[in-house]
Amino acid sequence: MAKKTAKKKAPAKKAAPAKKKAATAKKAAPAKKKAEPKKKKAAAKKKSRARAVKEIRLKAYWGVFSQSLKRVALFEFNEKKQAEKKAQDLSKKAPHFVQPVKEVIEE
Repeated sequence: MAKKTAKKKAPAKKAAPAKKKAATAKKAAPAKKKAEPKKKKAAAKKKSRARAVKEIRLKAYWGVFSQSLKRVALFEFNEKKQAEKKAQDLSKKAPHFVQPVKEVIEE
């Protein structure tokens, strides 16, 4: 399509713009109805599947660790005194310490 160039018009009288507005308003109203395309309905969004959350159960233990963070021994949580005694026995050669450890329970 070729572009049309607009020609500059000479300044009009004060009464002329009022008439133009009234004339264009009448023409513009029917043009709006034709110009608006029909709105299409938006497609419904698909719901994503909700995955069942697996319960991860943990059990607490007491671990005896060496200075290089290697686990030397593992004791039940109610056997803390025994774990500390083991750490003291091993600390005679090199320092060892007791720290809580949590491990996953498989059922």
